[in-house]
Amino acid sequence: MATPEPSDRFDPSGHFVDVLLWHLAERTDLDPAQVAALASRDEDTVTRRARDGLLNAADVDPALWPLAALALLDEGRGLPQWARRFAAAPDPSLRWRLASCPGLPPEVEDALAADPDPGVAAELALRTTSAPVAARLARHPHAEVRRAVACNETVPPAALAALLTGDGLEPARSCLVCDSRETPFTHHPYCPNTDCDLLPGAECDGSHGSTLQETWQRALSNPATPPAAAAAFAEHPSTLLRWAVAEHPGLPGHVYARLAEDPVPGVRASVARNPGTGPKVSRLLAADPDVEVRRAVAQHPRVPFDLLAQLTPTTRLGPHPLPRISAASGEELKEAAASAHGRVRRLVGQRHDLPPELRDALSADPDASVAKAVAPHPGLSPGRLRAMVALHGAQVLAGVAANPDAPADLLAELARHEPPVRRALREIASHPNATAEALLPCLADGKSRVRAAAHPALPAAVVVELLDDPEREVVEAAAGNPSLPPAVMARRMTIAVALHTE
Repeated sequence: MATPEPSDRFDPSGHFVDVLLWHLAERTDLDPAQVAALASRDEDTVTRRARDGLLNAADVDPALWPLAALALLDEGRGLPQWARRFAAAPDPSLRWRLASCPGLPPEVEDALAADPDPGVAAELALRTTSAPVAARLARHPHAEVRRAVACNETVPPAALAALLTGDGLEPARSCLVCDSRETPFTHHPYCPNTDCDLLPGAECDGSHGSTLQETWQRALSNPATPPAAAAAFAEHPSTLLRWAVAEHPGLPGHVYARLAEDPVPGVRASVARNPGTGPKVSRLLAADPDVEVRRAVAQHPRVPFDLLAQLTPTTRLGPHPLPRISAASGEELKEAAASAHGRVRRLVGQRHDLPPELRDALSADPDASVAKAVAPHPGLSPGRLRAMVALHGAQVLAGVAANPDAPADLLAELARHEPPVRRALREIASHPNATAEALLPCLADGKSRVRAAAHPALPAAVVVELLDDPEREVVEAAAGNPSLPPAVMARRMTIAVALHTE
C-alpha cells in the first residue's frame, strides 16, 4: 500500500482507531452509507447511536443488534415484543441487561423475578419500581437477590424490616459463596485468581454471613426502612452497620445522641450531617476534635449560623455552597454578608443565585477570598469583573475566567496575563465565549491544551495539526472537535485502520 503523507502520520494503534470511530459515530452529518460502514465495524457504535437518539426502533433488528435493541428499551423507545423476546434469551447477559430496563411489562418482570440465574433476579431487584415485585424479591431464596433488593426504596417498609429482623422470613437457601465453594469458606481479601468473582472477605458457613451483613447494611441505608428497625442496630459491634444507622433519617433523638459519642469519627460525622440531628447534638459535635466531624456539622441543612461562624476559623469548608447557605432566606444572607468574619462572607459568596445588590457588594469585598468566591457568579458586569482583577490580580483570575458572562475580549486579556495563571487558562480553554485569540495561548499549558483542542472556536487548521500531537489526550480531544472537517476525520480513520491491520 502507499506510504501515507507526512501530515497523515500518527499513532496507528487500535486505541486511536477506536477513538476516531467513537467521535465519528457522534457526528450528525453522516450520510446513510457512512452510518452503515460504522455499524458494520462494531455493535457498540450502533448501540451508542441508538442511545443518542440517532436510531429508532424501525432502524434496529434485535436479532442482528441485540445490544442496540436493549439500549432502546432502556431509553423507553423499544418495542414491547423485544422485552418478551429477551426475557427468554438463552444468553443470561441479555436477560441481565433487560432486567435493568425501566417500564418492563408485568409478565416480563415476573419471568425475570423467577429467572434461574440469581444475577438476573438481583438486577431486577435493584431496578424494579413495582412494590409487589420488590416484596416478592425480598423473600427470594437466594441471598444475593435479597442483598440487591435491600437498597431498593420501592420495597414495602414491612419487607425491609423483615430483612433486618428475619421475622416471618425463611432463611435464604444459598449465596454466591456456597454456590461455588465448599463451606465453610472465607475468601482471601487478596485473592490471586483473576477469574474469581467473589468479593474480598466474602464468607459462608451455611448461614451466608457476609451476604447477610451486606443486606443489613443496605437495608439500614435505605430511607424506606422503618426507623424503629434501624435504631435496633445503633449499638451493633459492626462499625459499618452503626455507620449506616447514623445516616438513617427519622431516628429518635436519643439514638443520634448515642451515636454522637461513637468512637469512630466517620460514624460521628454521619450523625453530624444527618438532617434528623437536632441543634443540641450539632453544638456538641461542633467542638469535636476530628476536623471531618466539624466539617460535617457545617454540612447539616439546618445548622445555626452562629455555629458556622464558630467553625470557619478552624475548619476548611470547601469551595461549594453549604446546604444551610443554599437554604438561607434573604434576610439571613444579608446578615451573614455583613459579618465581620471574611470566611463567613465567603460562604455567602459561594451561593450563585444571590440578589444582585448583594452579589455586587460582595464582588467589591476587600478580602480576596470573598471576591474569589463571587467571581464566577452569573450576572456580574464586565466592568465589575475588570474591577475585581484590578483589585486582587492573579488571586481572582481563575474565578473571573470561569464567569459565564465574561466577554471574549476580557478572556483574551486574561489568557495573555504574565505570568500565566494556569487555572485561569483551563477555564478559558473551555469557556463558550472564548475566541481563537483567547484559546491559542491556552495551547501552551498541558491541561489547558486538552480542553482547547476540543473547543469549537479553535481554527480548523489548528485542530488538524493537533491530530499529530504527541499527547494522546490532545489527539482524542481534537478528534472530537466539531470544527474538524468530516472528510479529514474519515481520511485519517481509513489510514489508521489500514496501518493497524497491515
